[in-house]
Amino acid sequence: MRDVTHTHDGRIPILFEDNHILVVEKPVNMPTQEDSSRDLDLLTALKDDIKVRYNKPGNVYLGLVHRLDRPVGGAMVFARTSKAASRLSDAVRTRDLDKIYLAVVHGTPNALQGTLRHHLLKDTQSNMVSVVSSKTPGAKEAILDYEVLGSEDGFSLIKVKLHTGRPHQIRVQLATIGCPLYGDQRYGASKTKPGQQIALWSTFLSFEHPTTKEWLHFTSYPPAEHPWSLWSELIRNLT
Repeated sequence: MRDVTHTHDGRIPILFEDNHILVVEKPVNMPTQEDSSRDLDLLTALKDDIKVRYNKPGNVYLGLVHRLDRPVGGAMVFARTSKAASRLSDAVRTRDLDKIYLAVVHGTPNALQGTLRHHLLKDTQSNMVSVVSSKTPGAKEAILDYEVLGSEDGFSLIKVKLHTGRPHQIRVQLATIGCPLYGDQRYGASKTKPGQQIALWSTFLSFEHPTTKEWLHFTSYPPAEHPWSLWSELIRNLT
């Protein structure tokens, strides 16, 4: 692995790159892929960067194997070959791609650690996700583990390990137990002030390299600003 570099325009940190995979730090408020906003998305930006840096003619292949919500930042892996895309997609499906997030929530969960299991249903028209009965048509099970790392000023820093990758999963599940994310305009509107940035970050990413079979580990730290700054030293000492 090498030290962190950036895309040619300096906007996106590159955590690791070889002929098969590209691991980057997604900027906040950038869509993972093209959406109705028509704003520049991460997938397109990375394809354009590869085209420029390697002077590649024609279309550039880059496979999207998992996603982050638009307001969320942190570590993401992309596939640079179709073989890598297939194997990484399999790892996501079999839960062999480990994703651990840090989140700042309002309040503190009743239990300082535990597992949350809900069934979620997405309304595609409103782009809202709701907790529903397991018998609801189209409902999908959502599972995560969480651990409270610290509490300060009415907020808690929580480590979240995803076992499933449902849309808005962390945001909805934590809001359901009465601890909406700081800055979540969608699922924590009653406690969120206008302009606040959602405090959810893809911090640790681990997976088996699709060709070398080496187990890789990547870390991306959230920005050193409020509310993350309430736990700056604790966050930097996490492994």
